[in-house]
Amino acid sequence: MSKFARKSKGKMPGISTASLPDIVFMLLFFFMVTTVLRETNLKVNISPPFASEIKKLEKKSLVSYINIGKPIQKKIYGTAPRIQLNDAFASKEKIREFISSEREKMTEADRKKMTVSLKCDKDVEMGIVTDVKEELKKASALKINYSSRSGTQKQIFSNF
Repeated sequence: MSKFARKSKGKMPGISTASLPDIVFMLLFFFMVTTVLRETNLKVNISPPFASEIKKLEKKSLVSYINIGKPIQKKIYGTAPRIQLNDAFASKEKIREFISSEREKMTEADRKKMTVSLKCDKDVEMGIVTDVKEELKKASALKINYSSRSGTQKQIFSNF
């Protein structure tokens, strides 16, 4: 007679899912903290013009933006249209430096595909836009895109 009884072989116990909600919320919190929602803060008012023929950009990682418009804080920066590169106002002479720094961030193959998107306010005079285009030409940034809204102004007002 044996002193120890042999246990019957049963099924493997199930995996505990009690800590699963904790893991899910920890991952959710991690991604919420590390996600970048907006790269730059706009310091200029931009109301893009309307256009009838619009084409969406395919690869937005190859696009660098130049914002042109009147400053939001008029008491500090005045009312004249300004050029914004990334998070700061800049003169037209800084555009070449901006383009070269944007190219350095890209791979060699993507540098040829780089597009500069001009986000201009519809009320900005064409003189400042022409100055920006001349500086882009000097920087050999020849692929230029103009940001706009779809439709016509008549369609927008008729919807009200």
